[in-house]
Amino acid sequence: MNPLDQLEPLIAPAAISWWPPAPGWWLLAAVLPLLLWGLVKLYKRRLHRVKATDRVQALDMLRQAALSELEQLSKPYYGVQAGPWLQQLNALLKRLCRQQYPQSNSHLLSSRAWLAFLDNRCPAAGLTRWMILVEGAYRPHCTLDDKAIEGLNQAVAIWIGKHV
Repeated sequence: MNPLDQLEPLIAPAAISWWPPAPGWWLLAAVLPLLLWGLVKLYKRRLHRVKATDRVQALDMLRQAALSELEQLSKPYYGVQAGPWLQQLNALLKRLCRQQYPQSNSHLLSSRAWLAFLDNRCPAAGLTRWMILVEGAYRPHCTLDDKAIEGLNQAVAIWIGKHV
């Protein structure tokens, strides 16, 4: 008698069931969705942080460029006509407002409404007391003294610095 004849027959592979899985697979099935959810949240948070940082850097660059442009404008000292300088100030402020507030249609405002719009955005600058900013460009012989030029320039610089 052959000793191999006494062995039990082999179990066919079809007889092994794939269900229920081993206990470790249950743990993996519970942890995997949580892990994926956490990775998605982390990715979104990091993306939001990067966008916020980019936005802050863009605003800083815009602020620095606007302040630089403000300083490069030739101020009308010694009785020089102030109309062109006032027009350039208005143009700078309108460009900044159009970029910062595209839905407000601020470029259509004029006179007191324009100054009120600026003052509502940054009351610390106090631009409503500078009516010459909007009227001076239309006066034929508008001149400003040095104190008024420095005061208006400082008010515009405060508005740009605190607001943009």
